[in-house]
Amino acid sequence: MKNTKLKNGSHAPLYHQVKEILAARIADSIWKPGDLIPTETELIREFDVSRTTIRQAINVLVQEGLLEKQQGKGTTVKSLKLTGSLGRLTGFAEEIMERGYVPKSKLIRAEFRDNLFLEKKKLQIADDEEILCIRRIRFANDEPIALEKTSWPKYIGEILMKHDLDSAKFYQILEENHIFLKRADETISAINATSYEADLLGVSTGTALLQMDRLSYGVEDKPIEYTQTKFRSDLYQYKVDLHR
Repeated sequence: MKNTKLKNGSHAPLYHQVKEILAARIADSIWKPGDLIPTETELIREFDVSRTTIRQAINVLVQEGLLEKQQGKGTTVKSLKLTGSLGRLTGFAEEIMERGYVPKSKLIRAEFRDNLFLEKKKLQIADDEEILCIRRIRFANDEPIALEKTSWPKYIGEILMKHDLDSAKFYQILEENHIFLKRADETISAINATSYEADLLGVSTGTALLQMDRLSYGVEDKPIEYTQTKFRSDLYQYKVDLHR
């Protein structure tokens, strides 16, 4: 890479200028999560500054969570870490977009079933009726974040099946069809990935996952969605604001 000129007359210290340039490369996806950044020697040559300046810039980026040092490997761009906020009823796509990432989905399977008795009990559906079960992998910036299994009463399932389920935003589709969510109950627990789940998420078998079970209710207080989402704990966390 050609020599990058810094502003010698700037009030900002040289290490801060270097840090801002490196951070911009991460933000612009020039360096992507998991990429090995140039060595200290290469950065010294590019910016024409001291080793101390480069180390200060890198250390700040490590502290800010943009880079991580891996012994024996070097310094890499840290994988994204998403933080979900409890207290708002939002879909995965909405949540990801609000945080500046691009949401994507990959459909695994969608089918009407009459033998999912746990899901039907949650949705208050009779044993002899069908529900729609949709399984998808959810992504943020092409990184697999979660496995999602959603279950819906048949009348909603028939609406959803008219759409491309790889890209469908379920809550948006419901609202377009005058079906509105009022509230939801959520339970969060810790589990370990099975070999099948690990393969889909690109992690090792037994990796810790966050499991979120959500039962959503419509305006008449009748359950209309039961979703079980299994998040990669290295890429997703929950934040709760507590007051006293």
